[in-house]
Amino acid sequence: MRELAELDPVASVAQRLAVLLEGGVAPAASWRYLADQPRGRTGRLLASVADAAASGRPVCDAIVDAIDDGGPGEASAWRGLAAAWQVATDAGAPLAPTLHSLSNSLRSLAQVHRELQSTLAGPRATARLVLGLPLVGLLFGVALGFDTITILVSTAPGLVCLITGLALMVAARFWTSRLVASAAPRLVTPGLGLDLVAIAVSGGSSIPRALALVDAVQTRCGLADDGSRAVLGEVLDLSRRAGVPAAALLRSEADEARRIARSAGDRRAATLAVTLMIPLGVCVLPAFLLLGVVPLLISVVSSTIGVL
Repeated sequence: MRELAELDPVASVAQRLAVLLEGGVAPAASWRYLADQPRGRTGRLLASVADAAASGRPVCDAIVDAIDDGGPGEASAWRGLAAAWQVATDAGAPLAPTLHSLSNSLRSLAQVHRELQSTLAGPRATARLVLGLPLVGLLFGVALGFDTITILVSTAPGLVCLITGLALMVAARFWTSRLVASAAPRLVTPGLGLDLVAIAVSGGSSIPRALALVDAVQTRCGLADDGSRAVLGEVLDLSRRAGVPAAALLRSEADEARRIARSAGDRRAATLAVTLMIPLGVCVLPAFLLLGVVPLLISVVSSTIGVL
């Protein structure tokens, strides 16, 4: 989920582009104004896009080519921005409203990431503490004069405890990683497909032409379906039957998709702290007993039998 923390720079670029365009700045010049503010990797991408826009090269292609080694979430955000820009350019439609929506969506997802990290802070600290307990148990046994390390590596029961305990610790780490990954947002740009069709329609394109344009641009930008196709036909049919503008309905549905994505992220963040306790109870605590307590008991019993 690390890449979701890097969505804020993309959201900031989208927001500033929207404000510049609303203020009457020419599209090519808006990229140059942003590129004049150095920001590391984002600054290099902006400079590359600004140079391409000044030379007349399509901004969409320049963005896709300039995407470097950022995470997949950040790359998807840039591709979404490129697609929105290209659809607006081809359809002759205003771009600022969609850039505002894209910016808000990316910021919401980045906030979900931060909330997940805050939720994970306590369970992760507990896991690190518990994972250190086997070592504490071994040192405690040595301090008491019991050779628990020898018991673990040179006796059959000790080897069983060692192998099983290590396997449980590896399983706990893998299980925890899977739980964290499952809590990450599935889509970086929810509702983008609906927004793209709304842009094309608001530029005066017919529905068939708008759909063909959006499909071509999504392929050009390397964007997969974000779930919009499942509801696109229903929204367009409603627009036709009700006699209302399709663009307004599409944007409303896109906003709903973003609200649903945010609510789903909040629910996952709320339940993650509880579910992370399961690997601790099932794997980590038994591993502590096998690596720290059982060897000590074996050593005590062996010493007692030797004395008798």
